[in-house]
Parts: sequence; C-alpha cells; structure tokens
Amino acid sequence: MRIVVQRVSSASVTVDGEICGKIGKGYLLLLGVGEGDTEEDCRRLADKIINLRIFSDENDKINLSLEQVGGELLVVSQFTLYADCRKGNRPNFTQAAKPDIAESLYNYFAGYCRSKGKHVETEIRLPSILSAIPHRGREFQELKPLMTKFSAAVKLKTA
Repeated sequence: MRIVVQRVSSASVTVDGEICGKIGKGYLLLLGVGEGDTEEDCRRLADKIINLRIFSDENDKINLSLEQVGGELLVVSQFTLYADCRKGNRPNFTQAAKPDIAESLYNYFAGYCRSKGKHVETEIRLPSILSAIPHRGREFQELKPLMTKFSAAVKLKTA
C-alpha cells in the first residue's frame, strides 16, 4: 500500500465539474493499493497518518497531529502510485491490486479512519480535476509499509 500525504488548509475533488469531496484543514491522501496488501496494512497506515505530527504548534514547530488539530481526511484512490516506468515508455501497473480488491481495501481504510472519529471524504472515481489544494507548508509524505515497518520519504515543496 502506498499513500501520499499532503497537508492542506482545504482540499476538494472535482469530477466533471461536480465537487465530490471537500475538506477543511487536514490531509489529502492519494491511496494506492498493491498486490498482497491487507486490512492490517490499512490499520497500520491509518493509525500512522492520524498520529503523524506535521502541523505547526503555537511556536511554529512541526509538532501536532491530525488528531490534535481536529483535521479531516480526503482520500482519493490512486492506482498510478504503482506505476513502474523502468522499462520502455509505457507505465506498467502489474504491482497494483486488482480493482475489486483495491476498492475493498480503499473502503476498509476509509471506514477504519471513520471508526477512529475522523471526518473522511472519499472519492474512488478517477478525478478529472484535483482542485483547490492550497497546502500548508512544505510537508509532502509518501508512506508505505515494508514488511512490518514503515518507511517515510519526505519531499519538500514550496508553499
């Protein structure tokens, strides 16, 4: 499972001119489900994301979690996180889970986050436009489990 986490002041998904999901302060999550992913992977990553401390405190120190700031989640299904472009010019998606499995785990992930008291907006249709993403700061995280551990690659983006 691969998840890109973007801290936002607000975010929305628009499909064919219709707003399908909208949140205030929180995280925009692009979620890709891979072959072999499990409900346990969903629970671990959801817990990690909910407790990830990348919001600023009163001293402008990155120290607060989604839980602590009362943040929301916008979860967008994104199988393209499993694109393999090492050979040729056409991406290969063989590591991505089959659509029925991916949808089931996507829904499980969102449901698990809701069970933890989070407001979760979901959008499983491929968005034609991902809009209104005025992110807060430079945090852009990719989370994916490695066996039983987590790996986080941090990429800085300008505000």
